[in-house]
Amino acid sequence: MRERGFELVRDDMRQNKVKCVLLPKRSTKNSAGYDFFLPTSVAILPHSAAFMWTDVKAYMLPDEVLQLHIRSSIGKRGIILSNCTGIVDSDYYGNPSNDGNVGICLRNMTDEVIELQGGEKIMQGIFTKYLIADNDNATEQRHGGFGSTGTGQ
Repeated sequence: MRERGFELVRDDMRQNKVKCVLLPKRSTKNSAGYDFFLPTSVAILPHSAAFMWTDVKAYMLPDEVLQLHIRSSIGKRGIILSNCTGIVDSDYYGNPSNDGNVGICLRNMTDEVIELQGGEKIMQGIFTKYLIADNDNATEQRHGGFGSTGTGQ
């Protein structure tokens, strides 16, 4: 039985026209995080943000979440995730809008242009269990992809 891992999104949902997309992997046996690799090079202007797709999707058990964190080596250069920590829910996998493509938005906090190279380790993903509060009554099902549950209903 599969529990958690990474796959490439379907070919028709790929956003980067590169031949090789690297799947996230841990660098050492005691690493908590799986390193995500930037699929293409990007230059981020000062005090600006750049959104990009990884062309990777994550599968996990229903009571788990994938938390995304910027790598410390990237943070030292003045780059942060725009939302500080990204959250990928288990029901995001394989959604009809983008097949679960993990997107990231990087913000340059410096006064200089920051250039990141394709293949560079950019962020880490950590699988964690989560708890449900008493009297939780959520029953809706996901019907879309990135940002689809943020309709305020």
